[in-house]
Amino acid sequence: MQKGKIIFLNGVSSSGKTTIERTLQEQLIEPFYWTSLDTFIGMMPVDKFEHPDGGPVFHNAISMVPHTAKAFSDMGLNTIVDHVLVNQIWMENCVELLHNYPVLFVHVTCPLEELRRREKERGDRNIGQAEGQLLQLCPQDKYDLIIDTFNSSKEECVNKIIELLDCPEKFTAFKTLWTQHKNM
Repeated sequence: MQKGKIIFLNGVSSSGKTTIERTLQEQLIEPFYWTSLDTFIGMMPVDKFEHPDGGPVFHNAISMVPHTAKAFSDMGLNTIVDHVLVNQIWMENCVELLHNYPVLFVHVTCPLEELRRREKERGDRNIGQAEGQLLQLCPQDKYDLIIDTFNSSKEECVNKIIELLDCPEKFTAFKTLWTQHKNM
């Protein structure tokens, strides 16, 4: 069975990942399922989230994201992953699990001032969260595609992704990151 494609959107909070995901689902001819870090965090028992570093329940929720994408792909189903890789170990776990899969790794970005504006406008974000995540985002480089949701329309961003979907030979970021990780 042919593995399903994985569009892996990585970017800080309020960068526009969910908007891009929804627009992709509307425009893609093939069905793409959506899996999100926020979905798994939302499944956690509320009282378990109070641990200073998130604790094991939080880390289990984080680890379910790439496993879910892998399961979809193994079933021949396409999926879009919405993640915030702010921890080197999270990134390495994703790369280790998915480096042999058809993963289009997309960095979703926008300027800091726009992130701040979006956080305030949305009203459901911790102010400063996106800014705090900027320096922690892993990797800082090594993407198949970088899209800027402020300087490009959502349609332009989505069209760039769709154009690359027919070129799996260009899905190299996870393979490169895997090779780097193995050689450390």
